[in-house]
Amino acid sequence: MADTTDLTRSIVRVMAQTAIDNEEYFGELDSIVGDGDLGFSLARGFEVVAQELNTTEDEDPGAFLRRVAILITSRTGGTSGPIWGTAFLRAATVASAAARIDRPTVIAMLRAAIEGIKARGKADLGDKTLLDALQPGVDELERQFTRDASDVEAIRATARVMAQQAEATATLQARRGRASYAGPRSIGSPDPGAIVVAYMMRAVSESWK
Repeated sequence: MADTTDLTRSIVRVMAQTAIDNEEYFGELDSIVGDGDLGFSLARGFEVVAQELNTTEDEDPGAFLRRVAILITSRTGGTSGPIWGTAFLRAATVASAAARIDRPTVIAMLRAAIEGIKARGKADLGDKTLLDALQPGVDELERQFTRDASDVEAIRATARVMAQQAEATATLQARRGRASYAGPRSIGSPDPGAIVVAYMMRAVSESWK
């Protein structure tokens, strides 16, 4: 893994563009059993992040991710702001404490983000949230790193797992968020947050050089 802020910025830029480009689709998914504001909320928050990407360029990865966390928390509506903001903040904390952003550090950053989401959302695997795509994806990324796969191989494998697991959330009943109010009616459609994570990871894998 490259030890540069440029790589971190590039990944966040792709994530932001994915949220903006898929605003309508993410909103439609969320409207099935939720309140339908996910697409709008994420797009507005990541629009601000995208604008900020063109400003300060001399930050280290930890400082950059911390700034993203603040922007996401303050500019993203609904429950998405605190959830995504916490994820970026936890990742930033690990990055700031690391001597370099190598593969073990990347996994530690992602694990910290997962734990932050769990704590903030009081959710876990099987609750039909973005965790059901994110955590299996990180497990796969770590497995690929352990077998010394190339960055491209590892990221593509991770994207595939996240996509599969996101679609598999259709079989689950929502236990957190607005969708949980629908009870058994939440079964049959995938979790919007999990789809967002999968779409972002797919975009990262497609853009990886």
